[in-house]
Amino acid sequence: MSKIQGGCLCGAVRYTCAAEPVMTAICQCTHCQRQSGGAFSVNIGIPKGSLQFTAGSPATFEDKGESGLPVHRRFCGACGSPIVSEVEATPTLDWLKAGTLDDSSWVQPQVSLWCRSAQPWVKLPEAMPQFPTNPPAG
Repeated sequence: MSKIQGGCLCGAVRYTCAAEPVMTAICQCTHCQRQSGGAFSVNIGIPKGSLQFTAGSPATFEDKGESGLPVHRRFCGACGSPIVSEVEATPTLDWLKAGTLDDSSWVQPQVSLWCRSAQPWVKLPEAMPQFPTNPPAG
């Protein structure tokens, strides 16, 4: 895969990532619903620290996950576009928001998380692994 790049709606925040994505997950938790303004967020797990900002600096909202650990939600302070979440419960990954990619044609969600808070009208492929919360550690 070529280098990942993207940015916010207004273009003030831009990023690049040379690392290969680890996974792509749909998150249907209520916090991702609120942040995205939709039924879920599509997140690309990338190695922690591999995202490089090439223009602007994102603002941060510190949230708290179900684990009780912080979730640093980074977004454009000008247009509000969510860019990446740094979730302390997943210490080896950062979660890039797929909607900010310049080219998202390769994105294929592999798993759906927090299905217990899914909107009842959302229907995902039955073959996709779906978990009521996070998948079991292991």
